Amino acid sequence: MAGGWKEIVQLRFKGERFRDHALDLGALTELRQFQRIVAETAKALWRAANPGRERLPAHFEDRTRLCLRRIDEGSTVAPLEVWVEDEGQPDLWDVEPKEVKEAVALARDVFDHLDRDLPLPDHFPKELIAEYEEWGKTLEPNEEIEFEPVETQRRPARVNSRTRGRLTQFLETPHSSTIEIIGHVLEADVRQQRFQVWVDDRTAVVATFNLDQEKLVTSALKDHRSLRILVRGTADVSPQGRPTRFTAIEELRLIAQSSEEIDPAVPAIEDVLAGLASRVPVEEWRKLPADLTDNLDHYLYGTPKR
Repeated sequence: MAGGWKEIVQLRFKGERFRDHALDLGALTELRQFQRIVAETAKALWRAANPGRERLPAHFEDRTRLCLRRIDEGSTVAPLEVWVEDEGQPDLWDVEPKEVKEAVALARDVFDHLDRDLPLPDHFPKELIAEYEEWGKTLEPNEEIEFEPVETQRRPARVNSRTRGRLTQFLETPHSSTIEIIGHVLEADVRQQRFQVWVDDRTAVVATFNLDQEKLVTSALKDHRSLRILVRGTADVSPQGRPTRFTAIEELRLIAQSSEEIDPAVPAIEDVLAGLASRVPVEEWRKLPADLTDNLDHYLYGTPKR
């Protein structure tokens, strides 16, 4: 696979445990959590930029997978990199790994705001507060992680007991946020003008509707196997980051299950199969029986040949 490594961010571990640029094995937990933060933030930003599209593009997770290939001096510096395909690869993606860069930049802004006692950035997905609060749990009181995106001139952000304490306050306090969800209507009360949107098997968000929207909601309920509903507006969000109730609705519309937007980044199935087939050596193909297609059940299950 043609391509190369591109450095995205540097994590600097500071404290007695990390003297002589040694990475204490306990810090591996922090590296794993940072990877999760970046991946989940990238997904949330992509969904915010692509409303109505449920499926992430193919290879999205590969594009946000950070790797550690060395430890640098200066306390303990962990430069994290992503693998980037070269320009000769199919142009389903930009060469620049913008998804992971945007996620790291937002993570930096979150902890910088916490450090300066500022509100969280407006475009920060509040449902990720619980994920961010997990980062830094293994640090001692006199330890911290500084991190800064590569190719920026901004000061590093810090993860320590103080910034985590401020984040915990957000975690413990319900808050409001502007969100968009897509789900199935499985319950509606026409008299109370209230319905529930089930995002998944465990998450139901309560919303209200007016007389003009009643037909839309009842249609979504009646045809819940083939229709979903998109709801955008202001919602109460639990301390765990889950939306619980819409307090104001800006948009309400139906989405047919069979009319999902085709994602141009997802290759056609025939292209996937052709790619897999091209990896098999010619001599292996020649070993297949000439009548394989006509007698597939025989070769798979031992049934009599036709």
